[in-house]
Amino acid sequence: MRERWSVGAVCALLVALVTGCSSASGSDRGDGRLGQKASAAPTVTQPTGYGAVFLGVDECSSFGTTSFTEVPCTSERAAARVVARHDGEVSSGPPCPATTDFVLHISAQGPSGAGGDGVIPKGYACMRNLEPPHPGDPGGGGGPRTIVGDCVYGSGSGQVRETACDGSGQRKPQYKVVKAVLRRTSCPASTALYVQLGGERPVGCARPV
Repeated sequence: MRERWSVGAVCALLVALVTGCSSASGSDRGDGRLGQKASAAPTVTQPTGYGAVFLGVDECSSFGTTSFTEVPCTSERAAARVVARHDGEVSSGPPCPATTDFVLHISAQGPSGAGGDGVIPKGYACMRNLEPPHPGDPGGGGGPRTIVGDCVYGSGSGQVRETACDGSGQRKPQYKVVKAVLRRTSCPASTALYVQLGGERPVGCARPV
């Protein structure tokens, strides 16, 4: 049986904890959304029996409130699959795939035991739920990225946050991102709000809903 491990601090622990925040009318720089910081959690405990990359692509985990366990994807406990895995910080590393549901931040862990088995570098895993709901899907109201098809509402100070387009979230949608472009001048004439998305096309063109 694989050992239990805990997610490091500043981690989007559960889908429900991941919300969006974007500059509504600022410059065209930066990512579209910042996840809320979760409360501090214990550091990763060195697991055994894993491959060269801990929580590598296509591996699965269960859900927990303060920790997660890597489990076989065929297990009834499996809840989410790794769709991308990168070393380092999210802010300086490659972005997660557009429809990622949540991100796990993994603390660095050195060799354990006298034999010095295994090393886990600091990194992050982009996770996709095995079953619906998928908050990272367009209009889903969550996930670490704002993408075309997502809806947002004004949260003050020139910021917007994502919410479900079907109105099932705590806040009703005010705008929907209908297009991603390189610069604002490429947005349709119907655009009422510019949303920072990041990536190759960093400007989101949003219209009222």
